[in-house]
Amino acid sequence: MKKSLIPILGVTLLVCGCGASFPVPTQKLADAESANRSARELGAEKKTAAQLNLKLADEEIEAAKAQIKAGDNRRAEFILLRAKADAELALALAREHDAKEETVKAVDTSNAKQNANANGAK
Repeated sequence: MKKSLIPILGVTLLVCGCGASFPVPTQKLADAESANRSARELGAEKKTAAQLNLKLADEEIEAAKAQIKAGDNRRAEFILLRAKADAELALALAREHDAKEETVKAVDTSNAKQNANANGAK
């Protein structure tokens, strides 16, 4: 009785394992592409600090699409998580770059006004 139960159990586990496929990570793909698009709209490809992360995100999205096409959805999902993180980092770096530029402009404007006030008081 035990000898006939083991092969049946093995076949059952095999069938269950094969039937449980990993779904296509469509939401993760959309999230990664959205973060990538946001970074591009902020000009990340023109800002030195953000360029590498944006390029990595592009490459990872393409790699994930290839994995989806090959049927390896689990690997694609992990690649898309990295792609989203890289795109979000590129976005953050682009925002930081813009904030630093605005700070420099504000300081320059403030200094110019102080100099003008100092020269006007003399």
